[in-house]
Amino acid sequence: MLRWFTTVILCAAFLGLGMSIAILGPTFQDLATNVNSNISSISLIFVGRAFGYLSGSVIGGVLFDCMNHFLLLGVSMLATTVGLYLVPFCKTAIFLIVIMSTFGASMGILDTGGNVLILAIWGDEGAPHMQALHFSFALGAFLAPLLAKLALGTTVSAENHTEADFHHSILNRSSDANSESIFGVPDNMNLLWAYAVIATYIFVVSVSLFALFFKSSSKREKAKASAQRSRKAKYHHALLCLLFIFFFFYVGAEITYGSYLFSFATTHVGMKEGEAAGLNSIFWGTFAACRGLAIFFATCLQPGTMIMLSNIGSLVSSLVLVLFDKSPICLWIATSVYGSSMATTFPSGISWIEQYTSIHGKSAAFFVVGAALGEMAIPAVIGILQGKYPDLPVVLYTSLGAAVATAVLFPVMYKLATLPLDHQRKENRKSEDQKALLPSSGLNDYEEEDEDEDAEKWNEMDFEVIEMNDTVRNSVLETSRNILVEPTATVSNHSQSKCVSV
Repeated sequence: MLRWFTTVILCAAFLGLGMSIAILGPTFQDLATNVNSNISSISLIFVGRAFGYLSGSVIGGVLFDCMNHFLLLGVSMLATTVGLYLVPFCKTAIFLIVIMSTFGASMGILDTGGNVLILAIWGDEGAPHMQALHFSFALGAFLAPLLAKLALGTTVSAENHTEADFHHSILNRSSDANSESIFGVPDNMNLLWAYAVIATYIFVVSVSLFALFFKSSSKREKAKASAQRSRKAKYHHALLCLLFIFFFFYVGAEITYGSYLFSFATTHVGMKEGEAAGLNSIFWGTFAACRGLAIFFATCLQPGTMIMLSNIGSLVSSLVLVLFDKSPICLWIATSVYGSSMATTFPSGISWIEQYTSIHGKSAAFFVVGAALGEMAIPAVIGILQGKYPDLPVVLYTSLGAAVATAVLFPVMYKLATLPLDHQRKENRKSEDQKALLPSSGLNDYEEEDEDEDAEKWNEMDFEVIEMNDTVRNSVLETSRNILVEPTATVSNHSQSKCVSV
């Protein structure tokens, strides 16, 4: 029951994580107005948040190996709560960037820690729970724009032209007053409510995590789980490096397609803004729906199988997008398939690597950093290339290139992960045959020798078997000789005794 309760709390935490990350998009214009700046001036908040996210992932990976998981997650969510409450009160762009960087660091700790804790709790049974964890994140990202729309949608039209010229001097004075301070009450109270609702929800979840920390049985559960997970693949570091690159391309392509799909559909395909918005919703909607379905698929399918299916779907759909980039029908269908295919790759990748090598805090932080770097670098590069080559579907080429890269990387990772296991199975099979031939030979060091020494050991075994057979034969002959000699000696002794008695 404690494991299930902990899993529910972690899913609730990732729901808040998704809302915290996604709320920035629909409130971006309101934040720019709140700090008396334009959008281009505060665009560095994305860079600050991404830098903080990377730093938090690294810090969280180190701290998770030396302190209680629930305590660290509770502190990170408490810091996220404070950051969400402070964002609407920022009155300067610099202060907003600083808050976003701190806010991003706490989210990076939560992202790394949640994945590590799910693996620590469930081990090899964690695939469905990992899918549920990331489905909660996608659901939170889906709910955040709806929450922002409910909180901010009623005030946008009312603020466009109402008494703008009549109170021009008052607005200038309030603007000057706000520019002198870095902290103050926001003019748009609905912006405050949008962030306050999410912050309050995250605060409740953080209290639950602190309650888990004070449970004495959680320490025993953690020790039990860590004792069960002690395996390490022969190519552990190579697998982590390849998974770093794998997630770099996967997450980079996912964020790039979701970010540039609207502008691509309007400029390159010629869709109306309403249709392009619907196309963008289709991508994220199928993404979230398939993550929900993956919870049930993970109970009957191996993580490696799900990754292969995802790679095939991504490769086929991105190829169709490149070949028929001007067709709206193909764009709708292929976008749905592409969003569905991208949904399960990240959680399945974490569950898959856990089958072959143990994942602790530093290991999880390593591939989470790879995903964060892909989220930063690839969209930025594609934005530059799209500006230089506006007539080319650079976004679609990126999706196809990333699909090819992941489709090539995964078989290589699978080979590295399974080769030591196959070799170990061979050695175990030979060891069993050896024990069947010589049950008392005590050759327990067989698995630690090289293949060149194996042949010598088998030769020694054959020689020992021959020696054993010779020994047995000699023993039989000696026994037979004793049996034949012993009655004669008995008769002789008996005769001697009779002579003595006479």
